[in-house]
Amino acid sequence: MRIPRTAATATAVVAALALAVAGCSSSGGKSSEEKTQSTGGGGKGVSTPRMKIAMITHSGEGDTFWDIVQSGAKQAAAKDNVDFLYSANKEGQQQSQLVQAAIDQKVDGIVVTLAKPEAVQDVVKKAVAAGIPVVTINSGAQYSKQLGAIGHIGQDEGVAGEAVGEQLNANGKKKAVCVIHEQGNVSLEERCAGVKKTFKGSVENLNVDGTNTPAATSSIEAKLQAGKDIDAVVTLGAPIAAAAVKAKGDAGSSAEVDTFDLNAAVIKQFKAKEIGFAVDQQPYLQGYLAVDELWLLKSNGNVVGGGRPVLTGPAIVTEKDVPALEKYTARGTR
Repeated sequence: MRIPRTAATATAVVAALALAVAGCSSSGGKSSEEKTQSTGGGGKGVSTPRMKIAMITHSGEGDTFWDIVQSGAKQAAAKDNVDFLYSANKEGQQQSQLVQAAIDQKVDGIVVTLAKPEAVQDVVKKAVAAGIPVVTINSGAQYSKQLGAIGHIGQDEGVAGEAVGEQLNANGKKKAVCVIHEQGNVSLEERCAGVKKTFKGSVENLNVDGTNTPAATSSIEAKLQAGKDIDAVVTLGAPIAAAAVKAKGDAGSSAEVDTFDLNAAVIKQFKAKEIGFAVDQQPYLQGYLAVDELWLLKSNGNVVGGGRPVLTGPAIVTEKDVPALEKYTARGTR
């Protein structure tokens, strides 16, 4: 698994945080690790007062990426004696209303994504003004601090896109399509912009509806049929990768399909040689560290990362990494 230089430092930060968290937990150490591996649980939790933390994301229906984020958040919540509440809506206005609902419940902390920052910025500021600490994850890192969040956890989307462009160069590709599965999502746009920045060939963006798999598949197929010289399809989420693989076959294309994000389905696609490479941003860590950061703030006054973003990626994953990662994707934590 190749880790871009900019992500290497972040990996060290995350590793250090993981050690610190283990030290804070009454169930840390080898016995806890063994229990987690065998049952997916975290053993006995801490004795700190009960907290209520709400996570509100921009997930669309059927996006399995967020199942992995929630898996990490729930693991941290079990350890930290946290009542974890999750809600999501891909529409910015509806996501804003969900944040307001969390404020009205007087939660102890909020975790929120900023995929459409203009839609949620006012309500996030409102939460901060009400004394509710906010951690942003996954998207909109550049807006996090100005909205008053204590920190951001995720990958640098532009850097991730640049890593993809460099990998496409290494693979000898000349013409790529970057598939955006949610229009208006600033993070997805940043990824494609990053690809264009470093890729020596040409890149064209293609907007599809990520919540309508048949329609997305048809759109990708049509693009491949119209552009026989397209030799790479870059999808920005694992579920869309499956659509691209089918579209490639239906179009009779020889284009390489590469994707952002990793899950059990992508591992199977690696084994079937249907995927060239994937970009792993470790969504489990995004959920786990966000909940843990809010618990650390309340229980010990800690601010993880000194207010700067804590990076969970990117890392380039290829077929050779499958043996090391397969057992983790099978249990829904990678």
